[in-house]
Amino acid sequence: MERRPALILNFGSQYVQLIARRVREIGIYSEILPYDTSYEDILRKNPYCLILSGGPASVYEPDAPMPDQRIYLLEIPILGICYGLQVIAYQLGGKVERALKQEYGRAKLKVLKEDPLFFDLPQEFDVWMSHADKVVSLPEGFEVLASSENSPNAVIKRGHIYGVQFHPEVIHTSYGKELFYNFLYRICKAERNWELGNFVEEKVEEIKNLVGRERVICALSGGVDSTVASVLTHRAIGDRLECLFVDHGLLRKGEAQEVVNYYNRLSLPFKVIDAKDLFLKRLKNVEDPEKKRTIIGHTFIEIFEEEARKSGAKYLLQGTLYPDVVESAGLPGAKVIKTHHNVGGLPARLGLKLLEPLRELFKDEVRQIGKSLGIPQEMLRRHPFPGPGLAIRILGEVKEEDLTILKEADFIFIEELKRWGLYDKVWQAFAVLLPVKSVGVMGDVRTYERVIALRAVESVDGMTADWARLPYDFLDHVMRRIINEVKGINRVVYDISSKPPATIEWE
Repeated sequence: MERRPALILNFGSQYVQLIARRVREIGIYSEILPYDTSYEDILRKNPYCLILSGGPASVYEPDAPMPDQRIYLLEIPILGICYGLQVIAYQLGGKVERALKQEYGRAKLKVLKEDPLFFDLPQEFDVWMSHADKVVSLPEGFEVLASSENSPNAVIKRGHIYGVQFHPEVIHTSYGKELFYNFLYRICKAERNWELGNFVEEKVEEIKNLVGRERVICALSGGVDSTVASVLTHRAIGDRLECLFVDHGLLRKGEAQEVVNYYNRLSLPFKVIDAKDLFLKRLKNVEDPEKKRTIIGHTFIEIFEEEARKSGAKYLLQGTLYPDVVESAGLPGAKVIKTHHNVGGLPARLGLKLLEPLRELFKDEVRQIGKSLGIPQEMLRRHPFPGPGLAIRILGEVKEEDLTILKEADFIFIEELKRWGLYDKVWQAFAVLLPVKSVGVMGDVRTYERVIALRAVESVDGMTADWARLPYDFLDHVMRRIINEVKGINRVVYDISSKPPATIEWE
């Protein structure tokens, strides 16, 4: 059935898929199109509305991405978000300049005028900002509906055209979902036409049609993503799927055996490959994080290609999620944040066809799919763990002795989170080994040893995150355990950076 969409024009935003997801969450089908999609192509889609995404550019730059100006003649609502607001202001005669004070993170939005956009919302609430430019003068006919301390024109409107300087799509904007609901149902008069519930049936059919009678090997990591991808694909093609668990030596303490136990319970066909020596050899003397990621990605692929030759498989199944794609600049106009081993780390001439059934989903959506597939809850609630493993939590060269230190410190942190009942209250938590030493005193003796950073964040999808406010008594207890039990550590620090401007992982 042809669904009337909400169309999202992508200007290279790291959050563009979040916008699509928020729209679908409230029951409206959404599609993402390039920012320069022609006016005629937009008309053919017969959309309920246009949503202009954010992006990394500045509208006053010579080659700034701009949409066809005829979109403003369409008799459908338009919502510009961050850069999208600035595009609207700039193209319609307003002025945008570099802000003296940049805004990143939480800000307080004050509603100045009543409008359907703010129906049933408070007069003041938290929003998430991420911009360096701001609108300093409005185009003719526009009015200001809301402001923040550093953005006096935080929400603007003229007729059916709206612009917001903040990001309603991220979880840290308090009433972002309600704002989208008001825009789509009260302003656009859209009718519900989308449900996620059909995903499993549709993907099973899609995998069957795509793969045919060919064999598939799966990069099985033990995490939620590859587990769900494997169970989903196994439902579609049965024993023509072979799962490969590569122990690259960069796993957490005791993780390899834990993963084996999980997959024995799921009755998935899997094989364990011990490649610890190969990975550590190739990472020797490598300090640059992008090089580490690329080396790890290429080594994985070499192993999978060799196994595929043995089994005759033509497809490689991966648990790639949308945040991996976005941060590897998998969308037109997006900037590379970091390369993910299962996206940007792939060699140009891959000997296998990729199968990525979860590519357009986020972590919480994958957990929902996993639950519907009957995967045990203790597997689904595991914190995300990066494909390159502890290699990107050791800043600098990966050495065996440093792996031992980090594994012990990380194990203590996670063990105590579970013991204190905090593990399920944070989205992700881990330890990082820093490439610095600091002076300490232990037993009246001067020490000069390494530093461990602890990181725990609250998030829903990994696209944005805020640091977890863990109890001081808990942090004190973990610090004492690490310093007392992990040889070579005399200082523990806690990371209180949000994403943005930081990423969740340090490398």
